Amino acid sequence: MRHPALQDSEPPGPVLVVVAHGSRDPRHAATVTALTERVRSLRPGLRVETGFLDFNAPSVPQVLERLAGEQERLAGGQVGRRGAGGGGRREGVREVVALPLLLTRAFHAKSDIPSVLREASARLPQLALRQADVLGPSPLLTAALEQRLYEAGVRPGHRGSTGVVLASAGSSDPEAIAVIAEIAREWRRTGWCAVRPAFASASLPRTEDAVRQLRAEGVRHVAVAPYVIAPGFLPDRIVRGARDAGADFLADVLGSAPELARLLLRRYDEARAPHRLTALSA
Repeated sequence: MRHPALQDSEPPGPVLVVVAHGSRDPRHAATVTALTERVRSLRPGLRVETGFLDFNAPSVPQVLERLAGEQERLAGGQVGRRGAGGGGRREGVREVVALPLLLTRAFHAKSDIPSVLREASARLPQLALRQADVLGPSPLLTAALEQRLYEAGVRPGHRGSTGVVLASAGSSDPEAIAVIAEIAREWRRTGWCAVRPAFASASLPRTEDAVRQLRAEGVRHVAVAPYVIAPGFLPDRIVRGARDAGADFLADVLGSAPELARLLLRRYDEARAPHRLTALSA
């Protein structure tokens, strides 16, 4: 292990830029902010920035341009040394890991975000940009879902009599839908009476239909677990469906769950591994 006294001289790792979807609903940005603050608390030496695809500021291109601008100012000698005790000249930003705040590989992960990053890479050749994988699926997400269910009142000892509706935002991408169905199948094997996928848009069944189906099958308790990160229009549709169908338990969104913050760091570390260090423009 490197001696603590030498750690300050190590070059900083790539900046983590969390790429969030964005929403007109102010709860979305507030939730993303809370999550990134938790990430920073888990790894204080890591610089974490947030960019949005739509609705909120700053946009992803704006964040990347600002980071590139810092490097240019440093190269031109316009940024001074660190404050007292800083120990030398401040390092500029040379590498960025863009991490999609997404649970499945659908349109935004496959097309939207790569396009934004490719355009930024062409404009900002001084930055080495790479895209991390989406967050799901992961056992950490399942653990976060279960913790939210327990917080909503589900007793761990009642797993065998509780059916869970795994309610996602929905997608027209068959791969994303298949992943949600597979998560439900795998989660069912951990002891829940049943786990059924549901979708707020684009696909069926809806949350309320899945709740009613479990009731019709005689499941004693029905819980809805939103497989979404932040509140907004589609998550609110999940909430309405759960309440309209009379679900016994309704979990909160994943939000700033510690498991989710740890997963962001895991995806960041995977993206900067030697075999993944390939610039987007390459």
